[in-house]
Amino acid sequence: MASISLNSSASGMSALNTQLDVIANNIANAPTVGFKSSRANFQDLYYIEKRQPGVESQSTNAISPIGLFVGLGTEVSGTQLDFQQGTAIQTGKPLDVMIDGNGFLQVDTGDVGTGIGYTRAGQLSLDQEGNLVMANNIGYRIEPAIQVPENVTQVTISPEGIVFGQLPNQANPVELGQIELATFQNPAGLETIGNNIYLETFGSGAPNTGNPGDPGIGAGFLRSGFTEGSNVDPVTQLVDLIRTQRTFEMNSQVFDAADETLQTVVNLGR
Repeated sequence: MASISLNSSASGMSALNTQLDVIANNIANAPTVGFKSSRANFQDLYYIEKRQPGVESQSTNAISPIGLFVGLGTEVSGTQLDFQQGTAIQTGKPLDVMIDGNGFLQVDTGDVGTGIGYTRAGQLSLDQEGNLVMANNIGYRIEPAIQVPENVTQVTISPEGIVFGQLPNQANPVELGQIELATFQNPAGLETIGNNIYLETFGSGAPNTGNPGDPGIGAGFLRSGFTEGSNVDPVTQLVDLIRTQRTFEMNSQVFDAADETLQTVVNLGR
């Protein structure tokens, strides 16, 4: 019936509208450091079974090789994060770090989630107490906490995550702390909450933590003076945008055709 076509095309337009929102968010965050793009995954809905395959014909005793099923449309099954590494951006700032690998920096999120959040955004700074924090509007503190004394004149971060500080009248820098990284069995299962922060979920699995360069966790090394750019590919996103627009138009044409069919049926009864 034409009413099925109406519902199917409506479900398609609704799902494509969600996909358009996902693409728009990806494009908007193309300049966001450490941002990971996502995609909308689709799945078909239930089917009306009008005839099962393998039914024997009463007239010929033949077995039907196919059935008759009419689908009821589509829906978005979920959004899947893409953790492919972004390009290296040289900043020259000693507190900026890029994770050359699969790891995440750990930050203190307070009462949010388990109290620990995870990020790929390596733009770091110092707060008013000298703690190493994320350089965003909230300033989440790096975990384990690393505090830089006021009289330190220069801070450097090694590829293994060791934070060194140069004190006055001392030839060699002193060790101030150790940056740890975390990895997940399924990073696509992390929860995104904004501010470049991800939270652990049952789907992501528990974090495996350790020092950068530790082969036991495979988190990778740190590159001081660099940040990781967004992994959004503008060309791919624009192609997806055009494809989404055209598919939306086709669904709207199906909607109009089903509406005209129902109108014709109504007019037949007059």
